[in-house]
Amino acid sequence: MNDLHLHHIFELGLILVMIAAGITAIAKKFKRPYPISLVIVGTIIGLVHIPVLEPLITFITEGEIFNFVILTLFLPALLGEAALKLPFSHLNENKNPILALAFGGTLLSFIVIGFSSVWLLGISVSAAFVFAAVMSATDPVSVLSIFKSVGVNKRLSTVIEGESLINDGLAVVLFNISAFSLLTYTELGLEGAGLGIWEFIKVVSLGLIIGGALGFGLSHLTKYFDDYPLEIIFSVILFYGSYLLAESVEASGVIAVVISALVLGNYGMKIGMSPTTRLNINNFWDVAALLANSLVFLMVGLEITRINVSDKWWMIFLAIFIVLIARSVAVYGSLLFMGNFSNSWKHILNWGGLRGSISIALVLSLPREFAGRDEILIMAFSVVLFSLVVQGLTIKPLISLLGVKEPEKGHQEYRELIARAHRYETAIDEVMKVKNKLLISETVARELVDQYEHELQQIQNEMEQLFQEHPTLKEQQKHVLQKHSLYAQHEVINHLLNEEIITSEIAEKEEEEITDKLVKLEEDTKD
Repeated sequence: MNDLHLHHIFELGLILVMIAAGITAIAKKFKRPYPISLVIVGTIIGLVHIPVLEPLITFITEGEIFNFVILTLFLPALLGEAALKLPFSHLNENKNPILALAFGGTLLSFIVIGFSSVWLLGISVSAAFVFAAVMSATDPVSVLSIFKSVGVNKRLSTVIEGESLINDGLAVVLFNISAFSLLTYTELGLEGAGLGIWEFIKVVSLGLIIGGALGFGLSHLTKYFDDYPLEIIFSVILFYGSYLLAESVEASGVIAVVISALVLGNYGMKIGMSPTTRLNINNFWDVAALLANSLVFLMVGLEITRINVSDKWWMIFLAIFIVLIARSVAVYGSLLFMGNFSNSWKHILNWGGLRGSISIALVLSLPREFAGRDEILIMAFSVVLFSLVVQGLTIKPLISLLGVKEPEKGHQEYRELIARAHRYETAIDEVMKVKNKLLISETVARELVDQYEHELQQIQNEMEQLFQEHPTLKEQQKHVLQKHSLYAQHEVINHLLNEEIITSEIAEKEEEEITDKLVKLEEDTKD
């Protein structure tokens, strides 16, 4: 019976993966942010009651299942993947706005939402500050996917990603204090305030120590191996092990994962991993993160349909209003004295502070007997839906309106030249094709072809001039050519090996050299 139950769970999981993959593929094909598409489709699936999918929806929307999948199964992978690829140099360059938003902004948001919820929503102090904690965690996945599609300034992307990685951990700490200790601390008065601050410092510090120690230890362990499948397994153990170990000693698992991944990505990869391993470990976590994100946002959409909003509309609108105001206070307040941070950037950070799966998972983890749990669920789910759909769909037009894009020096002229060049290349091909089919004379055809070739030569001259004015354009073209040529070299080595023209030892040596060059090319592109 147990085997049958597990088999059925696997079938439901596979169906979920298929739906998520299909929606993600369609969204990517049409260049739309896939997280928002998944939430919308998930919500529609949950509302229309498709009989075939009812067992899946019932299974996924169980609070315990959703909480386990999000917080234990997917969260370490998503945090680990994001932190693994975040260069410490970028964080260091932007440490002031990141720390101001992550610490100052999160605390400001927590305080504003907490007190506003008590006064305006009339809920208990503990329920108000639990709601404040879950709404202080921002989710960068949706907004970063939009940032990449429109070419937003890299520094702005780094700031919002860095803020989210840190404030997720802080929000979880504040949630645990609010849900299980806040009333005790408030009854103790000044002593309770001191105990609350000490608890906060202890949980965060322990997370930092555990993550740093495990990341440092595993970084040195990788020096003794040059086996990328094994080292990928090491990274999986690191992310999940640091999370579970920290949680078991009542530290912040989120902070532990982020720190361990930052150490591995910025220290371990340099001292203990070959270029082949670095490339493969990044590829592995790319796939893991895409799968996790796709499933998470589809599950959020399905979960949202489970709430009963009857007679609660006033509470929902007021909750959304409070969260939006609190985010504004957090962003503009924490960045008030940042002189090198433009107002347009602050507007994007404000509207781009989306809420996502972590907020819902935290609320669902509340004990069922927790006073005010139903109200918190309704408000949190409604804010997340508004955040992902309304804010998520309007952030791109806002970015375009404010002009917050990476400067594209020479890109417009370059694209125009490319378009014209393709026109004339196609025209020459068509002239030669028609000439052969309709027996057009060589003289007539040559006259037209010469004209087009003259135009192409002019374009080449203009392009060379453009490359001199904007050398980065030439480097981009060079990178594209090098990348394609290296892939072709890799393919031909595989072909020679399959045809038994070369030995596996020679193939391995050649492929390693090609991979090294690919990794260097990727690193040069990022820099």
